[in-house]
Amino acid sequence: MSGNAFLSLTTEEKQRALSELGELKATLASRGLFAGTSGNLSVRVGEYRPEQFHFAITASGKDKSRSTPEDFLFVDQDGKPAEATGLKPSAETLIHCEIYRLTGCGAIAHVHTVYNNVVSEWFWERRAVPVHGVELIKAFNIWDEEASIDIPIVPNYADIPRIVPEVTDRLDPRIPGILLRKHGIYAWGRDVQEAKKHLEAFEFLFEYVYRWELLQGSRR
Repeated sequence: MSGNAFLSLTTEEKQRALSELGELKATLASRGLFAGTSGNLSVRVGEYRPEQFHFAITASGKDKSRSTPEDFLFVDQDGKPAEATGLKPSAETLIHCEIYRLTGCGAIAHVHTVYNNVVSEWFWERRAVPVHGVELIKAFNIWDEEASIDIPIVPNYADIPRIVPEVTDRLDPRIPGILLRKHGIYAWGRDVQEAKKHLEAFEFLFEYVYRWELLQGSRR
C-alpha cells in the first residue's frame, strides 16, 4: 500500500520537493547552520494521511555546504526508503515521521546552534524556554499583545526511538517547534517557506532569551 502510494507520485512532485529542499539547504548552509554535517531537512510530498505519507529528507552524513545528486532520498511514514537507494536517511528521521504524523505539516527544518543549545540547558529543569512580549512571537501566528509562549524541551537520548514518545507528549499545537536538550530545534510549517520563517523566528528568540538572561544576571 505504501509503495503503491509512492508510485502514484508524479515526477514533477518529486522534482519540486527536491528543488525546494536543495534551495533551503543552500540558504541555511550559507548562514553556517550545518556545523560538522549536523542538522537535517525534509519536505512532505503527495497525499497525506496520519498513517500513510512520504517525504524527502537529507541523507545521513553529508556535507550540506555542497550540492550533489546524493543529498536527499524519499522515505515513508516509518522512515524507510521508498525506492531503491544506497543512501541512508538522517539518523533522526523517526522524529520527522512523528512530527508529520502529529501535525500534518509540509516541511521540517532542524539545526544545531550555540544559542539553541545553551538555552535548552539553561531552562532544562523547566522543560521549556519561556519567551514574553517579543515581537517575533507573531511569526507563529500568535497575535496577543505582550504574548507569552513556552517552547518545549525534550531529552536528547542516543537511542532515537526513545525521543519519539517525548515529542508526542510535549508537542504544543500552538508552537511549531520543539527543542532537544543540548542538541537543536525542530521547526515546521505548512511548506518550506513557512518552516524557514519559523526556524528564523526561533533562532532570534533563543538569542534574545540568552542575551536577556545575561543582562538580568549582570544586575544581580
